Amino acid sequence: MAACTVNKSLQMILESDADWKTKTESRLKALEGALGKLGDHLSLPELLDYEMDDGATETPDLPSSCGLVPASRVSPTEEKHMPSNFEIVMDDNAGPAAIPGSVVFPVIVYGVDAHRAEQDIITRGVVTVEQAQAYLDIYQNRLDHFLYRIMGDRKTLSEVRKASPLLLAAVCSVGALHLSAPDFEKCYQEFVTIAAAQSFSRRNTVEEVRGLCIGAFWLSGLEWQCIGAAVRIATDIQLHRSIFKALEGDRTHYLRTRLYYLVYMTEHAVQDDARLISQVNLWSAQADVYDTFGIDVEKPLTVDMIDPIRRFSIRLDEIRAYWTERLAHNRYVGNYPRKGVGLHYHFAKLYLYSLAFRGIGKPGFKAPEVASDIDELANSALLSATAILRAVVQDQEIQDFLNGLPTYFDIMIAFAVVFVLKVSTKFAASVAIDTSEIRSLVADLVHVLKDVTSNMHTRHLLTSVTRGAETLLERCCPPELRGPFPSNAHVTISQPIFDENLYNMSSHWTGTSTDNFMMGEFDFLSTQDVLNGFQPDLQYPIPRQV
Repeated sequence: MAACTVNKSLQMILESDADWKTKTESRLKALEGALGKLGDHLSLPELLDYEMDDGATETPDLPSSCGLVPASRVSPTEEKHMPSNFEIVMDDNAGPAAIPGSVVFPVIVYGVDAHRAEQDIITRGVVTVEQAQAYLDIYQNRLDHFLYRIMGDRKTLSEVRKASPLLLAAVCSVGALHLSAPDFEKCYQEFVTIAAAQSFSRRNTVEEVRGLCIGAFWLSGLEWQCIGAAVRIATDIQLHRSIFKALEGDRTHYLRTRLYYLVYMTEHAVQDDARLISQVNLWSAQADVYDTFGIDVEKPLTVDMIDPIRRFSIRLDEIRAYWTERLAHNRYVGNYPRKGVGLHYHFAKLYLYSLAFRGIGKPGFKAPEVASDIDELANSALLSATAILRAVVQDQEIQDFLNGLPTYFDIMIAFAVVFVLKVSTKFAASVAIDTSEIRSLVADLVHVLKDVTSNMHTRHLLTSVTRGAETLLERCCPPELRGPFPSNAHVTISQPIFDENLYNMSSHWTGTSTDNFMMGEFDFLSTQDVLNGFQPDLQYPIPRQV
């Protein structure tokens, strides 16, 4: 009986193994087909530029030369660890309590990659040297200073070309966008193509991380792809390990660490580092709000949630007060260091206070023990939203910043517009608010944005936000409804009463969804009867940042 049992189990194992192999072969063929389609879509035939021999059991011969085969000609099966270029490094900074796998890491030494030169958009004739220089100048002299100098130390055009074709393409794309140059489309396409190719490569450096970060902050529609790839590459090249040498005073590793961790203070610290820390403080506070209150926007606030909201509010007040008095005028971007903190502060406050609208219309909303607190929070949310819009309308310097600020500022403005119009229309019958003032403010904002964007590239995100705000204003406040409205100083919320047909704007918009504005996670847009309207007509070719 025992022998029969063993034989039966062995037979089952063999059958299972055969079944697994059959399924695996089928999946590999499906994967090969998918890669072929992806290669055709991205014009990257090199993704499958090798023959897959079902009967082969040995890997293809490796190149005999000490140099590298161009990346476009290297197949995944060819890109093996080779004794001549693969080395395990023991990390003497790891203590006895370290995770076992963290004490060793691979270092691959490559020769000169000819394919990098082939990807250079100047070599390929996409832009001239003169055009590339103009794009690099505007990036290094203005744009890079809005983001605390992602580029690191200043680079010449030849240094950028030598550093990374991806970095060059990113700088040229962003520079062309902000100069409203006709080359933007070509540069953008080249950046997408190179970034897609680099995502399959193991020949990446810190310069690819810089290029992907630049794309993430300024090229709308590629944010998440660029960020994801940047994090992966940063991990692959062990960027985080530079902290040890950075703290010893090594400037090269300081710049590497700064890129990965945002900043670690060392002897090389400058005013940009202080600005970066202020940004991290605000982002961290917003992340903590998100973690604390979660994403269940249908659940009304309870009494035990009020004090945490007030503590977060105090934390944001302290961050603003601390950094506003410490940040100085910048010769490249003027008073943006201080004013930028103010804009971020009001947006963080708007996000925090918009929690007051959670669960509106649901049972338990505005329970007696929290009713007055919710009214107070709602009023504060409206003040924060209007503060953002007034800053844009009234401050000429901030208007000058708009053609240069990262895309999340455009999203910030869009969210504030949606918020104030939603409060003054959807909740107009149940919220005491000066609706005529809100409409006038949004109208002024649209006028300012139309003037600001008149010289911007049509593909700049703010041009789409401007069109969206104007259409939304017309839809929410048609001329026949513009009459005398009551003016009140304080917001009080009850249940929503509104004309659904008036508020349903989904049929009046074209283009990408609200989530491509990354506003889907904000509570006020996630409540019942979500605003489906803020959908700009972006038509970026997305291979779906780093």
